Amino acid sequence: MHTRRSPRRSPRRFLTGVTLLSVAALLVSACSSGEAASPAGSVARAELAALPRATPSTLAPYYGQKLDWRSCGVPGFECATMKAPLDYAHPGAGDVRLAVSRRKATGPGKRLGSLLVNPGGPGGSAVGYVQQFAGIGYPVEVRARYDMVAVDPRGVARSEPVLCLDGREMDSYAQTDVTPDDQRETTELVDAYQKFAESCGSRSAALLRHVSTVETARDMDVLRAVLGDARLTYVGASYGTLLGATYAGLFPERVGRLVLDGAMDPSLPARRLNLDQTAGFETAFRSFAKDCARRGDCPLGTREGEVGRNLKAFFRRLDAHPVPTGDPDGRRLGEALATTGVIAAMYDESAWEQLREALTSAIEENDGSGLLALSDSYYERDGDGRYTNLMSANAAVNCLDLPAAFSGPEEVRKALPSFEKASPVFGEGLAWASLNCTYWPVRATGEPRRIEAKGAAPIVVVGTTRDPATPYPWARALSRQLTSARLLTYVGDGHTAYGRGSECIDSTINAYLLRGTPPAPAKRCR
Repeated sequence: MHTRRSPRRSPRRFLTGVTLLSVAALLVSACSSGEAASPAGSVARAELAALPRATPSTLAPYYGQKLDWRSCGVPGFECATMKAPLDYAHPGAGDVRLAVSRRKATGPGKRLGSLLVNPGGPGGSAVGYVQQFAGIGYPVEVRARYDMVAVDPRGVARSEPVLCLDGREMDSYAQTDVTPDDQRETTELVDAYQKFAESCGSRSAALLRHVSTVETARDMDVLRAVLGDARLTYVGASYGTLLGATYAGLFPERVGRLVLDGAMDPSLPARRLNLDQTAGFETAFRSFAKDCARRGDCPLGTREGEVGRNLKAFFRRLDAHPVPTGDPDGRRLGEALATTGVIAAMYDESAWEQLREALTSAIEENDGSGLLALSDSYYERDGDGRYTNLMSANAAVNCLDLPAAFSGPEEVRKALPSFEKASPVFGEGLAWASLNCTYWPVRATGEPRRIEAKGAAPIVVVGTTRDPATPYPWARALSRQLTSARLLTYVGDGHTAYGRGSECIDSTINAYLLRGTPPAPAKRCR
């Protein structure tokens, strides 16, 4: 799930003012052209193999290291730097330094160990997430019994970040038209992808080859050992579910209590993931459209069926005539930024009111500032024009994990009917966004694989029925692959389920984390 306005994977949830990590093209677009020849609907037959139980002697220095915990300027939290091998196949070839943060269990009650959290992305800062939300906002009873811990994955935020475009270059990139009308616009889009890829390759050459999900999962096992835990207890959201499932596949005997919320299906190739996600955003948009049409302030019509058509027409008008935003850097609201703003609001139904207001301002008052603000939150751009490295890391991980969805523009054009069928509103843009890894400077090292994790303790897989970024069928698929999985279903809207207001979901997950009690088979919550 991608690097443009392609949706990413990660939860907004309680994170007011934190990050909107998402999914679509980001999450799935990978790199090279090898996947293009395989059918879009094919699934992996190969299984992720577990690593040997014994830790290789070459890794002993990493597993035996001691962390130097220190104050990090955030009340209640400690920070440290952990070393991991840049290349696990050649541990002597150099290290990567990973940022770790924790808040110790507050009590009362017996400490249960460390609870590692990851908010997804890929590219979301787990350290920022634990300090700004999980370490202070998870249920009191959970924080009382666990040390709340996070590590920024290699290449992300504080952990030797992948670097690509600067702020002004990112502004230009984010505004590139991803619904090209002719060959000139197609060439401009390809040029933008190539420039992005070349920038990453020149600024982060060595790191780009070693930011895969498998390597990050291995880093998690080093951290588990360094923290003194015999088994890993973990809550991962969105892309964090792929990371957690990968850990379970590599180290099944070291699985403790794993919650995989907003699950991904590791057996699918990039094009199929992008197509499924396109359909997921259409499902979420229809839910928004139904809600919007029955409200008096909906700027897109009073009948559910016309909301999508009117939004698509609005996007076409913006493609030809961007509207002012009042942005000090001179950015106007074109189709690209407006589409990103709408997609951002699909992650959480609590943002629908903000989206209605932003659309009203843009459509009726020629003021694009509201949609621009939503787009900026998605890209993690601040008011001074600076971006976090979310999009750079997102592309780097996705483009290493899977072969690219398409080999070039011609394949995208052939696939457009299937994407537009999946989503009349977003399909065309998300199809072209899936081209982003085609020009990546590093060849993909991963491939689609089933993950069974035979011998692992019970794992809770959580799926939301109208999740835009990680469609519910992915949760069902992952729960069928993992031999010890229990599927927990949230019947509702938004991305991920834990902490979104469902007492049923929260109490079920809390019981699992605190007492080890997995949910009843096929349990459903509202």
